[in-house]
Amino acid sequence: MISIKLVAIDVDGTLVNSEKKLTATVKAAINAAKQKQIKIVICTGRPYSGVESLLEELGLQEQAEQYVICFGGALVQSTNGQIIQLRRLAAESYLKLEALTQTLQLHFQAVTSDRIYTSNRNISRYTVYESLITKQELAYRTPNEVANEDLIKAMIVDEQPKIEALIQSDSAFLALRNGINFCQSSPNYIEINAFGVNKGSALEVLCQYLKLTPIEVMAIGDQGNDLSMFKYAGLSVAMGNATSAAKKAALIETDDNDHDGVATAIKRFCLEDMVNLSD
Repeated sequence: MISIKLVAIDVDGTLVNSEKKLTATVKAAINAAKQKQIKIVICTGRPYSGVESLLEELGLQEQAEQYVICFGGALVQSTNGQIIQLRRLAAESYLKLEALTQTLQLHFQAVTSDRIYTSNRNISRYTVYESLITKQELAYRTPNEVANEDLIKAMIVDEQPKIEALIQSDSAFLALRNGINFCQSSPNYIEINAFGVNKGSALEVLCQYLKLTPIEVMAIGDQGNDLSMFKYAGLSVAMGNATSAAKKAALIETDDNDHDGVATAIKRFCLEDMVNLSD
């Protein structure tokens, strides 16, 4: 029997539908959970600028006691800007990754709090898309110029067959394993953070700050970068549209993101005082 006090929710493929929008059903379920004093924590690979409008729609913006996890776990903060944790990507790691992706002929970008940087002369359409969806400026710079910025994370962005081949072989990352954490967050993206940084470790930091235990946490997601928070949370929920790995890792499967899967999970597991997982 558990009582959920915090819900960690991924954004793309989870909180929002295929049109990148919040539905009325999802918003209503989240508002009902808020009325029961349950913390709703967006937990995303996006920068803060990429979730501000969602926080506003959900009535979570600019509050000292509401929280958000961004950049794949590198940033944990209250929605009014108090930073609980910020773990940056080292310049040395960035330069090694830049050299590796050039050798493998993969598109690559680095991210700061307000800008996406790329050294690719032929800028990837995925880099342009990320700039639009996260509301960040896009800048072309040399690798040495990028290395001087306050980098938070990096991303390999390319066509799905190239990403899948890299994930399956992953030997290319062996020399970097002690300095970075990487995972696939979509068919076209590999997200890279400092070593030890992921959504699960960030969720643990936030729960320690709030004096909550894992059994009081429900995590909802759909991709490889959600597996770490599935491992931490007492109750893990995979979306109906989730990858097979995410579904295998989760305790529960809900509806997909075009059929209000987040709302289904919240109604089932949060809007009753106690939940019996054997039901």
